[in-house]
Amino acid sequence: MEQLLKLQQKIVPELVELLEKRYNILRTIYYNQPIGRRVLANNLGIGERIVRTEINFLKNQNFIEINTPGMSITESGEEIIDKLKDFIHEIKGLSDIEIAIKESLRLKDVIVVPGDIYEDKTVMNELGRTAATYLKNVIKADSIIGITGGFTIKEVIDNMPKMSNMKNVMVVPARGGLGRNVEIQANTLAANLANKIEGSYKLLHVPENLSNKAMSTIIEEKDIKDILNILHNANMLIYGIGRADQMARRRGLSSEEVQKIEEVGAVGEAFGYYFNKQGEIVYSTSSIGARIEDISNIETRIAVSGGKDKAEAIISTEINNNNSVLITDEGAAREILNIIK
Repeated sequence: MEQLLKLQQKIVPELVELLEKRYNILRTIYYNQPIGRRVLANNLGIGERIVRTEINFLKNQNFIEINTPGMSITESGEEIIDKLKDFIHEIKGLSDIEIAIKESLRLKDVIVVPGDIYEDKTVMNELGRTAATYLKNVIKADSIIGITGGFTIKEVIDNMPKMSNMKNVMVVPARGGLGRNVEIQANTLAANLANKIEGSYKLLHVPENLSNKAMSTIIEEKDIKDILNILHNANMLIYGIGRADQMARRRGLSSEEVQKIEEVGAVGEAFGYYFNKQGEIVYSTSSIGARIEDISNIETRIAVSGGKDKAEAIISTEINNNNSVLITDEGAAREILNIIK
């Protein structure tokens, strides 16, 4: 099958391009339905005339239907999207890329989603859906799951299906922190995940960037101690990865702290720790949550992050973590290979 795909790419590459274009159109409609033709063209970055031609074809094949609110996917369309997903994965050579990254960074596993989230917004949906499917398959009874905040992790939880067969699962936020954007806070996502899998949860109502004096006082509170003890015994962690410079500013660090982070060579950030290109921790913020010594021993770490500009950050936080599963997009994956080479 793989040799046939490679042969097809060499002899009739335009067929592969057409297949990928139609797959992207179907996927975009699926994640945005009902959607109008003009919005679809804008999302895909292609002309309305081309979209019109492809829409007519897809409608004639009964993959989409067109109503007053816009276009939506039919049952046949959903089936073809699922079947095409693996096919697109193969013709793009993403299986080989997964193996190369897994071996180079010495990870537990790598899963690459076609596309780049900065070029196609639906790739973020696909990233979340893929991570949610993986999480669903690895959750066990009696698990303790730590979870960080962020838009990417929110996408994972939004795509998580309802589960009712899990017993005694506890979900806890991996970091404290209260902010304006409550829907992406670790507390909110921990509660949402617990509700979807019919588990229980604890909340960690502690602001970030506390002084050392305030931190030492809060840690002694019984409720905080109990939650941290649960977190320190987590056997699963779901987290996002950010660029060090962007995360430092997003977390509201002072200009002096941002400068310090840049001076020590930090390029990536995860769960409050900043890593350099060699994967060494060079800075950490004063926040209550997961400790690096506990994180290193967690049975399954699931890192979800995409976008070409995150490649260096992903390498810095993931290298040599043989208990870590990386779920990323094609844009980041290809850039990771370029950096490694």
